[in-house]
Amino acid sequence: MMWSEKYRPKNLLEMIGNEEAKESYVKWISQWKKGTKPLLLVGPPGIGKTTMAMLGSKQFGYDLISLNASDVRSKQRIQEILDPVLGNATVLGSPMIFVDEVDGIHGRSDYGGVEALVDILKEPTIPIILAANSDTSDKMKTIKKTTTTLKLRPLSPRLMKLYLQEILRREGVSLQIGTMIKLIIDSRGDIRSLLNSAQALVGGFEPQTDRSYETRDIEESINTFFKAKSLDEARAILYALRIDPQEKINAFYSSIITSSLPKDILKEMLEIVSEADMLYGKIVRNQEWRLLRYLDAILVRLYKEGTGIRYSQYNLSWPLLNRLRWDGRAIKSMIDNLAKKTHVSRSTFSTFYFPYLLFCIKHKSIELELDESSNEIIQKELVLIK
Repeated sequence: MMWSEKYRPKNLLEMIGNEEAKESYVKWISQWKKGTKPLLLVGPPGIGKTTMAMLGSKQFGYDLISLNASDVRSKQRIQEILDPVLGNATVLGSPMIFVDEVDGIHGRSDYGGVEALVDILKEPTIPIILAANSDTSDKMKTIKKTTTTLKLRPLSPRLMKLYLQEILRREGVSLQIGTMIKLIIDSRGDIRSLLNSAQALVGGFEPQTDRSYETRDIEESINTFFKAKSLDEARAILYALRIDPQEKINAFYSSIITSSLPKDILKEMLEIVSEADMLYGKIVRNQEWRLLRYLDAILVRLYKEGTGIRYSQYNLSWPLLNRLRWDGRAIKSMIDNLAKKTHVSRSTFSTFYFPYLLFCIKHKSIELELDESSNEIIQKELVLIK
């Protein structure tokens, strides 16, 4: 198990640092009543925002409903998720809403999400907590007007040193003082990063990294990795990316699968990602953390100069995601109609018949012989999804 999870605090008292912020948080949650302004937790990654929300809800008897930026990007999505909760609090117990990475609502994927969220924040009927890495964007200014901001700050080096020493003592391992100091400086107050890096080191994984490549941004790291001028440069960038191993594997997979690559290169890269994923699965299943040292040695084989791969958070390209989003309703309606006509279930039709039907329609090798009303409906739906 990763140390960052193994030693995650069990209650608010076990959280280290940010004592004033914790006190304000406890006061907010203990005195909450209908109409109380939602709470906005602001601070860098790994500082404890999510942990604070989880522990507070548990200690004060709330059922936490966790969302992230992708869940609140459209008005329709917000209404689908939150309307049942906001309107049926007594049926659902004592719900509390937590929206993580709310500062990530941006760009063309935002279809009224901010506006719909702000409307809810203005008249809260249940406790709402938001978390953001930064509160300086224009959209965050809008959200800040309807919330009470609580800032969490990076832990001091001295406090992190004491905490790391305690974890090492519990694990029965040690690190040289110089190594500990470097880890603390590199983590920049990020507890999660500190523990993951320390665990990798005591497991025997201590790559030599160039400080010029060190970055905390996963998007920048992936893009820089694939733009590297040499294998050694790519290796240095990869080793400097100190994040959760599964998150690292997922980032490479989503970036590769959404890129325009020749089939042979795509096949080769996916096999490498699969090998890394299987290794990490073995590490987790058997608790063989010493094998973690080999993970980056596998992933570095993904480097090929000039591939043009760019970071993507999602496993599907934007054009395809948008087609799925907007065409989904028309496709579902079409499947419902045709499943009835063929006397099979919707699941059976969509799995076995629909792909073949679309192929035939595309190649104009089939005509649908339906009654006039059904044919008119389906023809309209076909126009929508073409």
